[in-house]
Amino acid sequence: MSNHETVNEILVRLFANILDIEEKCLKIGDFSDLSISEMHVIDNIGLTKERTMSDTAKDLKVTSGTLTTAIDNLIKKGYVIRRRSAEDRRVVKIKLTEKGKEAFKSHEDFHKDLVISALQQLNSHEEEVLIKVLANIDVFFKNKY
Repeated sequence: MSNHETVNEILVRLFANILDIEEKCLKIGDFSDLSISEMHVIDNIGLTKERTMSDTAKDLKVTSGTLTTAIDNLIKKGYVIRRRSAEDRRVVKIKLTEKGKEAFKSHEDFHKDLVISALQQLNSHEEEVLIKVLANIDVFFKNKY
């Protein structure tokens, strides 16, 4: 098998495994009523005071209609609050409720555990090489796609 084929196989498997693990952990955790995409919306809103819908949609690379649907569901489930800006009624702001903040922190802990598990088997030089390689792959994907 060539290096290209090996890297392709590893990347495809890695991306699929991370999403699968994330989904399985979500289904058995305290926030099993959330989908992966809803959790990613919560993650994007984060612990900031408020975000605009348009900035959030832009960051998530989704249409405002798609985000509105997701936010409607998150409001019904008690994770998000939405309000119109007092200064400009066209601007819609969103923020996490306490329940949403708990979900955000849980998701953040999941990612921390994932990283700690991945790095614990590496020495400091290997960690530096991994960071450089991942940064290069990240830049490549951003530039290409």
